[in-house]
Amino acid sequence: MKIIRAKHSGFCFGVKRAIQKTLESIENNENNSGNIFTCGQLIHNASVTDELARKGVNIIPSPDEAGINDTIIVRSHGEPKAFYKAAEKNGVKIVDATCPFVSKIHQLVSDAHNQGKNIIIVGDKNHPEVIGINGWCDDTACIFNSSKDAETFNKDSAFLVSQTTLKKETLEEVIAALTKEGVILEVQNTICNATHQRQKSAADLAEKVDAMIVIGGRNSSNTQKLYEICKKKQNNCFFIEDIGDLPLKELEKYNTIGIAAGASTPERVIKEVISTMSENITNENISMADIMDEIDASLALPRTGAIITGKVDQVNENDIIINMGCKKDGILTSNEVSLEEGQTLSDLFKVGDEVTAKVIKTDDNDGGILLSKKRLEVNEHWNEINEALENKTTIDVKVVRPVKGGVIAAYKEVSGFIPLSQLSNKFVESADEFIGQVLSVKVTRVDQRRNRAVFSHKAILVEERQKQIDEIWETLNINDIVEGTVMRFTDYGAFIDLGGIDGLLHISEISWGKLKHPSEVLEIGQTVNVRILSMNKEKGKISLGLKQTTPEPWSVIEDNYSVGQIVAGKVVQLKEYGAFVELEPGLDGLVHISEVANKRVANINEELTIGQEVKAKILDIDTERKRISLSIKDALGEETPETPDTCTTEGLEEPVGVIEDENCDFCDVFGGC
Repeated sequence: MKIIRAKHSGFCFGVKRAIQKTLESIENNENNSGNIFTCGQLIHNASVTDELARKGVNIIPSPDEAGINDTIIVRSHGEPKAFYKAAEKNGVKIVDATCPFVSKIHQLVSDAHNQGKNIIIVGDKNHPEVIGINGWCDDTACIFNSSKDAETFNKDSAFLVSQTTLKKETLEEVIAALTKEGVILEVQNTICNATHQRQKSAADLAEKVDAMIVIGGRNSSNTQKLYEICKKKQNNCFFIEDIGDLPLKELEKYNTIGIAAGASTPERVIKEVISTMSENITNENISMADIMDEIDASLALPRTGAIITGKVDQVNENDIIINMGCKKDGILTSNEVSLEEGQTLSDLFKVGDEVTAKVIKTDDNDGGILLSKKRLEVNEHWNEINEALENKTTIDVKVVRPVKGGVIAAYKEVSGFIPLSQLSNKFVESADEFIGQVLSVKVTRVDQRRNRAVFSHKAILVEERQKQIDEIWETLNINDIVEGTVMRFTDYGAFIDLGGIDGLLHISEISWGKLKHPSEVLEIGQTVNVRILSMNKEKGKISLGLKQTTPEPWSVIEDNYSVGQIVAGKVVQLKEYGAFVELEPGLDGLVHISEVANKRVANINEELTIGQEVKAKILDIDTERKRISLSIKDALGEETPETPDTCTTEGLEEPVGVIEDENCDFCDVFGGC
């Protein structure tokens, strides 16, 4: 039998810390100055809580059960804000062992609540951690543990956090459900990274073995979720609390067995399970000494690159001293802290503050451990970039300098690359105009090992453009008359910008008359009112009409024309039998060859030309057949030239007489000018 243990299993940082603080409280209470209590199980593991009970740590339902000089250890799950007020009122000493990651959620929720935001907690409403978080917004939060729960939310916006031990899939499902309902979310992914690592490590192992054993308390939320994850990957999965639950006979038939353990499972229990199944490992005794050994191990000097949390002991001009709970103090110099101009270390840190930093050197030659917050921030920034890639969210970067093929852009302490093609949704000839700008980008690729990240501003612009287009489509309807701008011509029509999307104005829909090219009627940049004739959102096509915004000539012909009326027009077509004269676009009349002149016309081309302006008399209007008969010769006979009754010299500088000119048509008719 081969036994494989998951890379990440057993006590997490928060649990180790809680046990450490509890053991310290037991040691400090040797004179029996008061009782030591926890409100609920310190961790969800019966063997640990039983052993602590034998050491004098008892469980009470609320701080009201404790009295003056008693001590209450706050569990790693955390407690509501009201808990601390009740303890203070009763004169109870508090030892706060709340996991720092949970404390962060308390602060986030409290700040959001004070700002009037709607709070959503994704998690189990009965879990002590969730109850504690809700207590930091006066128990006003909506608590959802599934997408179905989330569908009941009826607010426009919300500030969302999650239980630290939540399955990532559950969080994603709830967010998706809320987004679908149109809720504007401010999401804080507060799933503990250690939880995520433990779940991923167990899932990966479950796929490779013949059977899987998950160790932890039955009432441990994170262990339950660990079991659910493993069960999806491996049908032969067993949930046990200790060796008493081991199905040894069942396990004999499997060649490889995987071991995973919840965050509240002691190392000694894990070892005991392994030793029971292995012929080569002797069984271990169960005692509090094992827990002490584990605690001692946790207090060992951290390795270079490790992330540590400690409390500030001293704040000096150039450095701060941090108690990390081990034999050496941590030294955090001002060079390893991101300070704004004019800021000092004392502006950021006070004695007693909890500080998380990265170990950069285990010995500073003076017995201290060198720490850095800057380098930790870089890690955090990479985590944020990875999260943006995974969740397809947006981050803001500052364009620093141009390089071959694009630009370097900085996200906080991390530099990434934006290709020239991804700077805009339009062609970019030079990146110089972008230097110094802050751009919203999508993360398209990350290679943290090589310190490389690739961003795209174009992706943001494309999304915004699509959103704008979708909004415009929602406002348009067939038969609407809308304003647009003529953008470009083709032989078959003109494209009209309707405020973000283009519609086609076909040449046949521009005028009631016939056109050879749109430029005969329209100009580039001209503002026009057009009617929407048809829409196809899937294909992104809109057909427009301009002539439909004016009456069709034949529909109002009786209002504008009558038999006997002298009208002006333009010759548009010549036939052997006559000429067609356009009175207005879409309205032509026929001048029969016999009506062209007061003489016999054998060839109409000798009398008229295309484009010639003429006057004609309306002989007949046939509205049913849409025909108009015209006569040019009758119009000539009825025209009366406008002439003065007499020619005078009034208004001239010098008097002149009537002058006759044999070449003047006016003189021929009227006998002089």
